[in-house]
Amino acid sequence: MATLLAGGRVPPQNDEAERAVLGAILLSGSAFAEVTEILRKDDFYKNGHQFLYDAILSFHQEHSSQAIDLITITDYLRSRDMLERCGGMAYIASLTSQVPTTSNAAYYARIVRALSLRRAMLDFSGEMRERVFDSSQEIAAVIDEFEQRLSDLQATSGSFADKYQDSSTLVTKTVDRIQERVKFGNRDGIKSGYAQLDDMTGGFQPSEFVVIGARPSVGKTAFAISMAVDIAIHRKIPTGFFSAEMTAMAIMERILSSEANVDAKKIRNAVLRNQDNMAIVDAAGRIYEGKLYIQDTPNIKLLDLRSQARRMKRERGIKILFIDYLSLINPEASPGTPRHEQVAEVSRSLKALARELEIPIVALAQVNRDAEGKEPNLANLRDTGSIEQDADVVLLLHRDRLVDPTQGDFKREEESPIMLSGFPVQKTKVIVAKQRNGETGVITMGFQNQLVRFVELDRSEHL
Repeated sequence: MATLLAGGRVPPQNDEAERAVLGAILLSGSAFAEVTEILRKDDFYKNGHQFLYDAILSFHQEHSSQAIDLITITDYLRSRDMLERCGGMAYIASLTSQVPTTSNAAYYARIVRALSLRRAMLDFSGEMRERVFDSSQEIAAVIDEFEQRLSDLQATSGSFADKYQDSSTLVTKTVDRIQERVKFGNRDGIKSGYAQLDDMTGGFQPSEFVVIGARPSVGKTAFAISMAVDIAIHRKIPTGFFSAEMTAMAIMERILSSEANVDAKKIRNAVLRNQDNMAIVDAAGRIYEGKLYIQDTPNIKLLDLRSQARRMKRERGIKILFIDYLSLINPEASPGTPRHEQVAEVSRSLKALARELEIPIVALAQVNRDAEGKEPNLANLRDTGSIEQDADVVLLLHRDRLVDPTQGDFKREEESPIMLSGFPVQKTKVIVAKQRNGETGVITMGFQNQLVRFVELDRSEHL
């Protein structure tokens, strides 16, 4: 039993509700089935009630064909010399006489469960209070643990029926969801804005960890921004964007260039015509109404990133999070920790964060120099193999580029590029190198360097 709180206060508990729950179980088999979906042994405040409930569970496991009632349970307790630990024969018999109605067993159980969670919060807050006064503990680590533990408590605040599902329930739900897709389309994932990619992936699914890899200057940041713009600006879906490499202002300049169809170089050099200024103002109005939230802390610590992501989810309700890029996140590892272990820690943490927040997290990653001049593969993901293992989806970008011939025998870009809205479009392969729940393959898209954006190539070829 928990000790008294400061000031002599008793921790939250309800003896009558606990007695009613146990009494209902001893009177009704249906009550037992309902209660065990809600309560664990430790949810009871009184030790005797914990012992009795645990004994009932053990009895049912050992003698599932026998009824649970006052006679069978007291006999079971007596045979194991546990009767007195549960309050004795007279006390257990009194439980059945104090039950208003067994039909309310689940209601009583939820009262007991709610009070158990309050006690857990008290224990947790007391522990965290001691951690706060411990100067050897880094405060960022304390806050991160606080948020994680709080999230875990919230996740267990419901009934334990949510912990597993039998096949009959699951197949019914699955068929219903399939029929809903047939009727209304696939609404589970966040669409990237590129039809070919969405046809292959079904969109970015909740809790997925998605990695976009490429060599420098191929356009992985532009690809991420292009998707974020379509999601947050065009469809107004709350979107988070963490940039450890570019400032928020630089990202917004790229977005304005793309939305206004104005050469990014002209914006940087302030060489703008009146019509360019008008286009930028019009684009700014559309962006103003969007739901894009940018965090641009350089060398951001992993703990801070997780904390800010939770805050975005809590305050802004983000449905997807982009991170540019994975290798620039600081895991704050101890000195001497190998680089591959540091990146592996970041990868695992982002995968866990996606599941915790129940949103897709799209992280950008470098591929190593071995992939220069040829199509990259999963083995080319830089620093660690953990990224390949943790990711649910891996997209790799590749484009033939004009390079110094003295540095390697690489192909040149197309001599006659496709034109769209007055700007050239360079063919770029989007390689779906891994998809845990779907097919892999290659999609050809277009990159407009002057506008720093990606476009659907099949829609632009005829323009």
